[in-house]
Amino acid sequence: MAKLGTTQGPFDRDEIDLLLPHEHIFADLGPMEDENWKDTEPEAVIDLIGPEIERAKEADIDALVECTPEGVGRRVDIDLAVSEATDFPVVVPTGIYQEPSIPQWAREMSVEELTEWMLDELTDEVEDTGVQAAWIKVSTDDEDPEGLSADEEKILRAAARAGDETGAVIGSHTLHGNVAHQQMDIIEEEGYDASRFIWIHARAEEELDYHERAAERGAFVEYDWIGGHDQDDQTYIDLVEYMTERGYTDNVLLSQDRGYYDPSQPDGGGADPYTYIVDEFLPKLRASDVDDEAIETIVHENPLDAYCR
Repeated sequence: MAKLGTTQGPFDRDEIDLLLPHEHIFADLGPMEDENWKDTEPEAVIDLIGPEIERAKEADIDALVECTPEGVGRRVDIDLAVSEATDFPVVVPTGIYQEPSIPQWAREMSVEELTEWMLDELTDEVEDTGVQAAWIKVSTDDEDPEGLSADEEKILRAAARAGDETGAVIGSHTLHGNVAHQQMDIIEEEGYDASRFIWIHARAEEELDYHERAAERGAFVEYDWIGGHDQDDQTYIDLVEYMTERGYTDNVLLSQDRGYYDPSQPDGGGADPYTYIVDEFLPKLRASDVDDEAIETIVHENPLDAYCR
C-alpha cells in the first residue's frame, strides 16, 4: 500500500482521511538577507501555531502539507517540534524557492549535485531532524511570465530526476499558465511524468484553457487561496464546477495556503486558521452543482493520490 511520509513517520494511505495539500507552519516572508528564520525558537512557533493545529484536529483534519522550501525559511526542526507538541502529522518538502530567493549554495550546485541533495532528503532525512522529505517543492518567478531562469530550470531538472527515482510528486508555485506547461515539458524531457506535477496557485492564471490542458496532461491543478488573498468563495466553486464538468475531477486539489509563523513579523504575525475550508467553504461547495462523489474525490482522495508514494 502507498504510504504518506510525515514528521511522525509513514502512514498507510487508509490511515489518513483528510489531508490539506497546501498550508504552512513556518515561512519567512521577509528579506532573505535578514535571515530572520535562523534564530526562531520552536517554542515560539508552538505557542502561535499549536492552537490552530488543535482546531484543525477538532475539525477532523488529519494532516497537512508544509509547503515551505529552502529560500523562504524552511525549518523542518520547527515543523517536527509543532508536530510532536500537537500529535499531528506534517508532510515536509525538499526543494528550493524562486528568483530572487534561491540560496547561493544552490546556484553553485550542478544539476547532478542538486539531484543527490534532493534524493538524500527524500530517502534518508532532512538535515539532522530524522524526518524524511515526502515531496519536492519548486517555484518560478512571479514577475516573469515568459519562463524559468537558468537556476530555476536547473532546480526543476534535478527535481524531475529525483522524482523519477523516488516517485515523489513535484509541486511548483507558478502563477503563469504558459510557464506551468514549460515546467511539465522539462519534467517529461527528464524522463518523469507530468501526472506527478502539482500546479500550485493555478487560480492566478485567468485563462482556463491552461487549467484544462494541464489536467489533460495528468497534472494536479491546485486552487489554494481559499479563504484569503481577497478571493471570493464563489470564484473557487466556479473553478471546481468548470473542471468537474469537463471530466477532470481527479486532477483538482483544494487548500488555503494559511497558517504560519513568519519570523520577519513581530511575534510571528497572526496565524490564520486551517479550518476555513472545512467550516466555511465545503458547505458552500456541497450546495453547488458539484455532486457529492466529486467532492469526496477532490477533498479526500486526490491529496493522497498526490503525496503518497
